[in-house]
Amino acid sequence: MLMPKRVKFRRVHRGRMKGKATKGNTVTYGDYGLVALEPAWITANQIEAARIAMTRYIKRGGKVYIKIFPHKSVTKKPAEVRMGSGKGAPDHWVAVVKPGRVMFEIQGVTEEQAREAIRLAGHKLPIKTKFVVKGGEA
Repeated sequence: MLMPKRVKFRRVHRGRMKGKATKGNTVTYGDYGLVALEPAWITANQIEAARIAMTRYIKRGGKVYIKIFPHKSVTKKPAEVRMGSGKGAPDHWVAVVKPGRVMFEIQGVTEEQAREAIRLAGHKLPIKTKFVVKGGEA
């Protein structure tokens, strides 16, 4: 699972996900990409599941780039604990994704293969996504 190696402050605020992505909103490394259409927290498990779905489909051909990383920790208090007594311990890690963010890229495969691999990856994510081609819309 993806998670930061070291963190200085472990318990972060929830924050807001308003607006569109200004960074990482173009296909840079690969030829095809998977773009988020909604704002969401994508967990490390969901990123890994999408990565596995893509690599399984393209088998040994092509290369998959993951352009999001779960930097934000989400805390959770243990079950059946009374209110108060501080914030809970970090439970899992999430990546904050805004609309327009390119989450995955793929190269070295045909467009049909890329379309299917990205479709399979999109099913593993909790948001609506879109397939894009480098330099233009698809």
